[in-house]
Amino acid sequence: MASVSAPTPSHDSQSDAPVEPSVESRSGRRSRHGRRVRMYIWAGLFVVAFVVLVLLSSANTDAVRLGWVFGSTDASLVWVILAAAVLGWLIGITTAVVFHHRTRRPS
Repeated sequence: MASVSAPTPSHDSQSDAPVEPSVESRSGRRSRHGRRVRMYIWAGLFVVAFVVLVLLSSANTDAVRLGWVFGSTDASLVWVILAAAVLGWLIGITTAVVFHHRTRRPS
């Protein structure tokens, strides 16, 4: 069976002049590249923070005593560091959502 593809028009239907692709403005290109650079910077910072967290956790494998209001428990320092990191991350996300919700433009 032969495949049939639709012909791609290389000319405008109104005239015989070839159709030019839309050209991106200089400021549009600059802002697109700026967004890409910022994205890569944030990705790099995330990787660096993750590596530091892993190195810090792997270097601190000793057991520590955690004192609570009522009593105390023993835990590995790795789990304490990871729990603190996850809790801080969740609090940061929650704070950002609350501030965005409270400071948004009225509709």
